[in-house]
Amino acid sequence: MANNQDTTPAMAATAVEAYDPLRSMALAQNTGAAATERTREHPIVFFDGVCVLCNGFVDRVMRADHAGILRFAPLQGETARALLPPLGDDPMQWSVLYLDERGLHTRTDASLEILRRVGGTGSLFGLLRFIPRPIRDAVYGAVVRRRYRWFGERSTCRLPTPAERARFLP
Repeated sequence: MANNQDTTPAMAATAVEAYDPLRSMALAQNTGAAATERTREHPIVFFDGVCVLCNGFVDRVMRADHAGILRFAPLQGETARALLPPLGDDPMQWSVLYLDERGLHTRTDASLEILRRVGGTGSLFGLLRFIPRPIRDAVYGAVVRRRYRWFGERSTCRLPTPAERARFLP
């Protein structure tokens, strides 16, 4: 079942929230069948690798993903450059992106889909879908714009531990 609230990566980078099915299809064609199959088996969580808040979210999701299904890639990395259109120059516009078999999810939709996928108590956050998306995304955007100030910023992207290495993409 397609999610009508999916957006393309370029739109995510510019914080435009309208769904564009043609760009979504172009992304699917550009990533190829092999990439689509890989995201079906191992969806990818793209995150700001220098953001302390984002890394904390990744840590919590990894602990909740007992089956080890999800893969993680920094927005600054090779995988993001290969699978996503170029992001805007302003990291304050970046957010968590989630690429699965249904396409690319952005902003609150990405976070909620990730939590739904790992299940457990995190899936209870799915109740936030009852809050209108513009309101959810406005709050999300306010946190994104202030995340470095409130939570901090690393000077480099995180290095996965040896135990995490298989789940991280370059």
